[in-house]
Amino acid sequence: MTYSPAPTPGTDLPAGSEPPAPRRRLGCALEIVETLVLTLVIYLVIHNFVAQPFEVEQESMMPTVNPGEYVLIDKISPRFNDYQRGDIVVFQPPEGFGQGGVPFIKRVIGLPGDTISLENGRVFVQQSGGSPVRIEEPYVVHTIDGPVAPTLPKDAEGTSSWTVPAGAYFVMGDNRPDSQDSRFFGVVNRELIVGRAWLRYFPLDRVGFVGHPTYAGLSAAIYDRAGSSATIQLSMARP
Repeated sequence: MTYSPAPTPGTDLPAGSEPPAPRRRLGCALEIVETLVLTLVIYLVIHNFVAQPFEVEQESMMPTVNPGEYVLIDKISPRFNDYQRGDIVVFQPPEGFGQGGVPFIKRVIGLPGDTISLENGRVFVQQSGGSPVRIEEPYVVHTIDGPVAPTLPKDAEGTSSWTVPAGAYFVMGDNRPDSQDSRFFGVVNRELIVGRAWLRYFPLDRVGFVGHPTYAGLSAAIYDRAGSSATIQLSMARP
């Protein structure tokens, strides 16, 4: 009786035979690496171009958005529908302001071409070619006595009027007495803006879309990157 030697593992293994253990481990490792790389690429694309989570650390947007709350920043819609008056935006503070590189969160009050003025604690917006309009701001924090807190100058010179140039925005926090904003550091260039706050997703009892007000007597101007504009009348508020 003769005996045939056991087959040497290789490419000539019978169908259904498993490859050697080292080869299986290498295949699994490659699959894991591919999955991790794909996940990282998807995350970076979403984070940089679509949406980004943001933890609010300042008190300047109280009571609309409070410290410790998390909002989702919409980065994609501003590419097609530019920032509008009333938007809450997250932006990198102008050079020389802010601490530790923490982004600011404020509300857009003035668009390119607007003149913003403060009179007796109230805010007036004058669009190019128009008349000053006092805007109603029910979202502004209230004083301990009940009425809306006044909006006062913040810089050392007591500046109370600003004209917004093309490619920039005038922003203020809803907590007017305790907000470092355009009254202090001037307008914010568009390239510093990360995106608009869209959704509050934590804490759970405060989950919901970030509201967008309308301003009677004012229209929304949509500006392109070159500074030209087309004016449209808002008929309803965005969520």
